[in-house]
Amino acid sequence: MSSALPEYYFRVRDNGALVFRIDTGNRHRRIEMEQIAVVNVRNGEVKPQGGRALTPADRAEIDRWVAERRLLLEAREVDDILRTVDHLNQTAQWAQSRASAEELDLVGDALLLAMHDLRTVLVRKKADRLLKDE
Repeated sequence: MSSALPEYYFRVRDNGALVFRIDTGNRHRRIEMEQIAVVNVRNGEVKPQGGRALTPADRAEIDRWVAERRLLLEAREVDDILRTVDHLNQTAQWAQSRASAEELDLVGDALLLAMHDLRTVLVRKKADRLLKDE
């Protein structure tokens, strides 16, 4: 672990984070974390906590973190979809080579409905893009 701690800590939660200012310069040499804000990544809303006003440095660091977090979440979303494609391929192989009749009965309808729904959405979106390009 590095001896130099960052000035801010972001505790990630659904749709955002709690923002803490790190203080190590106290007389007890303890790490103190003071919550200064709550951030919503989706809409960019920043709510100061404890009746305080955020400094320009606070706001700049929060804005930087939000921008980085959005990029990370976008990359993860695409990666998750690509993993889903792999999983669908593995599921097809399982259904063809190893699944018992009972297992297929257990998951078959749910898979068929989910794949039908996905196919419908993908075809509609592709048709909309093609019509828009014309």
